[in-house]
Amino acid sequence: MVVESETKAPEAAARPSAPRVEVLPPRDVPLGGPRAMTVRRTLPQRNRSLIGAWCFADHYGPDDVADTGGMDVAPHPHTGLQTVSWLFTGEIEHRDSLGIHAFVRPGELNLMTSGHGISHSELSTPATTVLHGVQLWVALPEEHRNTGRDFHHHTPSPVPVPGGEARVFLGSLAGDTSPVPTFTPLLGAELTLAPGATTTLAVDPAFEHGLLVDRGDVLLEGTPLRPADLGYLAPGAGTLTITNTSDTPARLILLGGTPFEEQIVMWWNFIGRSMDDITRAREDWMTGDRFGEVKGYPGDRLPAPELPATPLKPRGRVR
Repeated sequence: MVVESETKAPEAAARPSAPRVEVLPPRDVPLGGPRAMTVRRTLPQRNRSLIGAWCFADHYGPDDVADTGGMDVAPHPHTGLQTVSWLFTGEIEHRDSLGIHAFVRPGELNLMTSGHGISHSELSTPATTVLHGVQLWVALPEEHRNTGRDFHHHTPSPVPVPGGEARVFLGSLAGDTSPVPTFTPLLGAELTLAPGATTTLAVDPAFEHGLLVDRGDVLLEGTPLRPADLGYLAPGAGTLTITNTSDTPARLILLGGTPFEEQIVMWWNFIGRSMDDITRAREDWMTGDRFGEVKGYPGDRLPAPELPATPLKPRGRVR
């Protein structure tokens, strides 16, 4: 921050401009095959595929499961990524081909590493009346994208920030550090801000950041963001200033990471580096045992859709 003196020299009168915030609006997408629920997707977009290694962001709810049927995603495969599940309300039953049977609950991180290949199912539980949360993906770097399957669970404690609190599920923020390992430097945290509160957070200037608004109207570095918007900031700033302009508490998901310099090919539930990677993964899902078996799900697994007629193009960081 530049503080003006009472006597202003011409060169001292100019203030540095606030970092430019790019606003990424959501689009509605059906999720989960024939029993689809609708989610709001902000990553990837045509003009921005990545924020750090974060390559996918779905935001859903609050949904009354009596009306929507809740979440019922049959066993499906993943390659080359990590899935990050974070709930605000509700409960989801997770089963995977590593043999993990776990539950996603509000304020608890479930992180699954696919590596060379994993499959899993996601099913909201009978105890769930309202389902509300985010599903995020992290792209694995080339040297680790064929790593083994893995799973981590972590319940972060809330830590105070000016005007609210944070729950840090990946990386470090506000003096707290998640113990969950990542393959590239990352930040993931839930923030809540009181009505009318402003907070300024110290962040790593080497990171690019994204702020996803769950509820409330906020200003990110002076730029308005509405619920379901994702605000993007390029690397360079050592602080982020967020103001809740609402008369109710705001809830936000803050994502960050060092720029991911590799190009990736994303299609369906796979991340590779070429069309051949994607084609091979699809064939392995349909005919092989690369992805293992999900035991205990009450139904059939999802078939892979047909590949597009035109070759998939790699995409990467917008410079």
